[in-house]
Amino acid sequence: MVLYVIGLGLGDEKDVTVRGLEAIKSSDKIFLECYTSILSVDKTKLEEFYGKEIIIADRDFVECQAEEIYLPAKEGNVSMLVVGDPVCATTHTDIMIRAFELDIDVEIIHNASVMGAAGSCGLQLYTCGQTISIPFFTEGWRPTSFYSKIEYNRGGGMHTLCLLDIKVKEPDFEAMKRGKIVYLPPRYMSVNTAAEQLIEAEEIEGKGAYNPSETLCVGMARLGQKDQCIIAGTLEELKDQDFGEPLHCLMICGEVHDLELEFLKKYMVEGSKFKANDHVLQGAAAAAVAKKAVEQNTEDN
Repeated sequence: MVLYVIGLGLGDEKDVTVRGLEAIKSSDKIFLECYTSILSVDKTKLEEFYGKEIIIADRDFVECQAEEIYLPAKEGNVSMLVVGDPVCATTHTDIMIRAFELDIDVEIIHNASVMGAAGSCGLQLYTCGQTISIPFFTEGWRPTSFYSKIEYNRGGGMHTLCLLDIKVKEPDFEAMKRGKIVYLPPRYMSVNTAAEQLIEAEEIEGKGAYNPSETLCVGMARLGQKDQCIIAGTLEELKDQDFGEPLHCLMICGEVHDLELEFLKKYMVEGSKFKANDHVLQGAAAAAVAKKAVEQNTEDN
């Protein structure tokens, strides 16, 4: 009697590990959490490959009926399938904590996630700082709380992985006012939108954490899939590139090593201003400026 929390990786139905597949086949109930991320295939393909029926755990299910996932694990084996790796979202952590409190055995089966796959662009993961999330701006809500983390990372010469907002099964409040329960179509933030919002955030904060026309960034889409897309350039350059279908993420570079830059060359925007001879100096200088700004702010406070 175990609650298996199984990472499915980033590609399709075949990305599950052998250990994960064995756990799925041994389970009496299988749930697919499709609130925090998406796979490139639907549940029908998963069911055909696993030979098991799958219950969709959407946003409402995860937020209001989570006990239906972990309580059956008191009587038999249950699998909760998670896109990517199970320990990369607080939603899954919350469900596991509830299971622990009821003395339910929980077994985590890991897989590839965006946190590791982001290294596909050539930037070294051990030089990354805090990961941030960028939410969709709205007319009356334009938060920039992520800005200080970028400033901190770049002040230490570290890269910043930016995870981009996902809106799934968002209620239509105008329809609700008329007594109807209607959900808005899913929305997935693009690198283009993220670049535009980051440019606006710098205009609002004005502390020079990054320069929209100078700082090297890397936009990535559909990592781990056959048609993954990686494009490197400034925010001003990336906001006009075509990255295709979701999911997207973005890396803001800190200090860039020669080896990283050599790898990034193949992904550079055509005609980009970055050159092998001078970019490392530019990156180090920009990081030094950001670090000085952080130190100055600390002294001022």
